[in-house]
Amino acid sequence: MVATAVTASFIPVVPSPDSGKGKQTQLGGGSASLSGLQPRNGLCGGLQVKANAHAPPKVNDTVKVEDDLPSSSSLTHAPRTFINQLPDWSMLLAAITTAFLAAEKQWMMLDWKPRRPDMLVDPFGIGKIVEDGLVFRQNFSIRSYEIGADKTASIETMMNHLQETALNHVKTAGLLGDGFGSTPEMCKKNLIWVVTKMQVVVDRYPKWGDVVQVDTWVSASGKNGMRRDWLVRDAQTGEILTRASSVWVMMNKVTRKLSKIPEEVRGEIGTYFVDSAPVVEEDKRKLSKLDDSANFIRTGLSPRWSDLDVNQHVNNVKYIGWILESAPQPLLESHELCAMTLEYRRECGRNSVLDSLTDISGANVGSLADGGLFECRHLLRLEDGAEIVRGRTEWRSKSANNFGVLSQVSAEST
Repeated sequence: MVATAVTASFIPVVPSPDSGKGKQTQLGGGSASLSGLQPRNGLCGGLQVKANAHAPPKVNDTVKVEDDLPSSSSLTHAPRTFINQLPDWSMLLAAITTAFLAAEKQWMMLDWKPRRPDMLVDPFGIGKIVEDGLVFRQNFSIRSYEIGADKTASIETMMNHLQETALNHVKTAGLLGDGFGSTPEMCKKNLIWVVTKMQVVVDRYPKWGDVVQVDTWVSASGKNGMRRDWLVRDAQTGEILTRASSVWVMMNKVTRKLSKIPEEVRGEIGTYFVDSAPVVEEDKRKLSKLDDSANFIRTGLSPRWSDLDVNQHVNNVKYIGWILESAPQPLLESHELCAMTLEYRRECGRNSVLDSLTDISGANVGSLADGGLFECRHLLRLEDGAEIVRGRTEWRSKSANNFGVLSQVSAEST
């Protein structure tokens, strides 16, 4: 509409035949009437001209025209004026308008700011380093495909957020080499990080649409280990949702054996170490080994190609999913995981076949309806008995609201 209006101002309007009776203004070699510019029916401001089929005879070097036409009308070319020599600007104006709108859209995407307080503060999930360069912070929005039947994020979703912030911390600090969290010096020596122990405490699971803020930092763990801690908060209220602490060691990517931290690598990462206690108090209770007497056993688990990371071994988050494969269904429906301790003992390859074992300590499935806190022991092993992960989990009763959601889901599924 803007282009049309502007274009109309550049296109000359031809006077109507009735306007010849008004005041005549000389333009160039002819005359034109500037009063009473009313368009005729069906002509949209045009001029209806009566003309003979043949050229009119010249009388005293002038052109003879019909008496009922304005004197400015001529069967030859119209008088050349500044107005009628201007080009049609409509196409140019349309192109300029289109380019302007496209540029404005791109600018809005680059200079994006949230319009609502519950929208993601960090739209591209890049994160930033805070606390004097020692803590990395990143926000995540809980997606619809990251929640379960009770409308809260799964434990795998939370663990993936922890892993993502750890890698982005290394990347943002400029230490990411050609590997999964490996520094340039680690890449030269074919070294990679592997997790040996993980402790997680979940106070509350975020819901669909919530925005969580994840802080992570690293500390020394003994002489040849590194500890990484995480603190997950609600981005709007600041409420602590999850705390996690882990211990990592180095392994040679070729020989698959553990390695000491070389001095060159220590020089890269040492300046980022924080002198602080673990965010989760270390659970020093021994994780006992399970056998075939466990309450629940799930066999025949094997990794898919999508379960492997860039170092060609199974991602540690996948192990958590396999552990929960043997958890009893009534426990998953009535309780939620609130604490977890895992000890990673060895990796498994792409062709491995595993068994998942779960044992409920001091209780049975029939007593789950009574609520309360339950503790489970877990074991993930290869078919030949070699241990992959030992674990212990704690479960608390779900809230009444979650029970209502579960009942509704069960009713709809039946």
